[in-house]
Amino acid sequence: MSPMLIIAKREFRAYFDSPLAYVVICLSFLVLGAFFFLVGGGFWQVDRASVSQVFSLAPYGLAFLVVPVITMRLIAEERRSGTLEMLITLPVKDSDVVLGKYLGALGMVMVLVLATAIYPIAMFKWPWNLGPLDTGPVFAGYLGLTLFCATTVAIGLLISSLTDSQSIAFFITVFVLLALWLLGRFAQYVGGTPGNFMNFVAFDTRLSGFWRGLIDTRDVVFFLTVTATCLVVAFRALERRKWA
Repeated sequence: MSPMLIIAKREFRAYFDSPLAYVVICLSFLVLGAFFFLVGGGFWQVDRASVSQVFSLAPYGLAFLVVPVITMRLIAEERRSGTLEMLITLPVKDSDVVLGKYLGALGMVMVLVLATAIYPIAMFKWPWNLGPLDTGPVFAGYLGLTLFCATTVAIGLLISSLTDSQSIAFFITVFVLLALWLLGRFAQYVGGTPGNFMNFVAFDTRLSGFWRGLIDTRDVVFFLTVTATCLVVAFRALERRKWA
C-alpha cells in the first residue's frame, strides 16, 4: 500500500476512533431531516416525486458545520503538537501527506453524503413507494454534491495548513465558505463586471444547475480547478515549512 493511502486510511479511521464522526453524522441527519420534512411544509409541499430539497439544503450544513469541523485538525493539529515535523521527515513525499490527509477527510464527508441516499431509496423504492422518481436529477445532484465536497475539503485543508490553531482554522473556513456561498446573492445587487465575477465564483450559482438535473462541464471544471489549486497551495505551504 502506498504511503498516501496509508495516511488516508489513518486519517479516516481517526474520525471514527473518537466521537467526532458519530456526533457530526447524527447531528447533520437530524437537522437535514427537520428541514426536509418540516420547515415551510417541507417535502409534503412538493407536487412531484423529488428530493431536490436534499441537494439545496445539504450544502449549508456541509459548508458551515461538517467540512470546517472535519478539516480544522488536518494539519493545524499536527503543527501544534509537533508531529508534523516528524511526519515530513519520514521517507514519504510531501504530496503523499497532503493527498493522504485530503482523501481521508473527503472520505469522511462522502460517508455522510452517501448516507443521504437513504432518503430517495426509502421514500421511492422501499419501504415506501410514493411514485416514480426521476433519477436524472438525483444523479446530477449527487455529482454536484461530490464536487462541492471535494472543493470545500480542499479549501479547509489549505486553511488548516496555514495555522497552528484548530479554532482559527474552523472559523476562517466557515468565513471563506460562507463568503463563497453568498457571493451569488450579492451579485444580484451589484451590476457590471463585479457582479459577473461574483456569479462566476459563487458556489450556489455553480450548484444550481446540478439541482435541476443539468450537468454543465464549465461547472465541473470550475470545481476541479479550485480543488487542484488549493491542494497545490497546501503542498507548497507544507514544503516551505519543511525547508524553513
